[in-house]
Amino acid sequence: MAGRATVKPGELRAAVDVVTPWLLDESAAAPARSEIAAAVRATARTLAASAPGHSVELRVPPFVAVQCVEGPRHTRGTPPNVVETDARTWLLLATGLLDFAAAVDSGALTASGSRAPEVAYWLPMAKPAAD
Repeated sequence: MAGRATVKPGELRAAVDVVTPWLLDESAAAPARSEIAAAVRATARTLAASAPGHSVELRVPPFVAVQCVEGPRHTRGTPPNVVETDARTWLLLATGLLDFAAAVDSGALTASGSRAPEVAYWLPMAKPAAD
């Protein structure tokens, strides 16, 4: 699990700005893996700071897993409430370019457990900068 390190707003903005062209146009050249990782970690840790708690686990393999949303604490094994997706889908959600329900409906995101959909309440967290 990632720590509860605070992500500064400027750090979040910089990380998202680097991946924005790829998010807006899937045919654009993908950013470097390290740039995708930085954006995924910054947005996931921002979610964990905005929605502190341990009742939902957000997983974006292989980059990060964080616990968030107030409620019963999960301590061992697979948690009962899990949101899992790939890096691009997570970044689309985090930037407001994709709706949570649409991601679930398309199969790009799995949200298991009754509390998992609550993650949508804190999205988006960093909209793409206007040109």
